[in-house]
Amino acid sequence: MPLSVPEIRRLIGHLVITPRHHTNEHHLSWSRFRRRSQARARRSHYKRRGHNPQMRLQY
Repeated sequence: MPLSVPEIRRLIGHLVITPRHHTNEHHLSWSRFRRRSQARARRSHYKRRGHNPQMRLQY
């Protein structure tokens, strides 16, 4: 799943601007985990409803 604008802002804020409460690796790991989790949820959503996410409407 690609990075969204809010996710990019969050990473910049945590990696550059804010004081260090966690390491950079912690924030990058959290971002990777979050994107993997969103992708898994998206696949489950389509599977549960019987949709094929590869199918596209043609006009």
